[in-house]
Amino acid sequence: MSAWVEPAGILARGTVIVLTGRGETASAYQRFARRISADAYRVRIVEVDESLAPESTRAAIDEIVAGGDAPEPRILVGSDTGAALAATLVDDVPVDAAVLAGIALPTASAAVPVAAAETALSWDDEIEARSACPAHRKVLTTDERFRRGALSVPLTPDLSVVPPSKPTLVIHGTDDPVTPADQVVGAFSGRPRTRVRTVVGGRHDILNDVSHRSVAATIVLFLESLKLGADLPDIVRVPGA
Repeated sequence: MSAWVEPAGILARGTVIVLTGRGETASAYQRFARRISADAYRVRIVEVDESLAPESTRAAIDEIVAGGDAPEPRILVGSDTGAALAATLVDDVPVDAAVLAGIALPTASAAVPVAAAETALSWDDEIEARSACPAHRKVLTTDERFRRGALSVPLTPDLSVVPPSKPTLVIHGTDDPVTPADQVVGAFSGRPRTRVRTVVGGRHDILNDVSHRSVAATIVLFLESLKLGADLPDIVRVPGA
């Protein structure tokens, strides 16, 4: 598990627990963790194992909370299958909210071949599906522990995603070829305590795509709204709205 803390002399405003997606390691989220921790949120990154077993991920979350250095509010942030796990677990673990980024839906009829492991994407196709950000592409390319072809692995039946009852931010790229955006919007829009935001032109690794700064800012706004109440009151609004 990797960890980032708030700047010296600043009181921590909460804890963000990041769950990685298929093939990913903590290296993929260092940039995101630095940015969120700079806004005084402690960040812990949990590398989800290949089994995608909710039990092992739940145990990792419980360990972070039991460690005594995870101030409230506590938020699960997941990408890809990490987002699916976050949606599955958030109502049953000691956290206050979830951010589902580029969620992998088991029912998604993806434009890339994810139906069977033997139809693994080429590296060029996988990197195109994941992100257009040159810096992130370099991280994935040079990370010796990153597992190429993971997006072609079928999703476990255990990931039966039900929209959480706790406050949730869903953020998804409009050009995500792995999980079509319209399926995500349809699954989560209109749910209580749920904000759904789409990123124009965004691809599957939406936390690490070319709009990563805007995505991080949207997440910080959600975190700050959560600190004001579980009904997510608006902090910035159009005059008269």
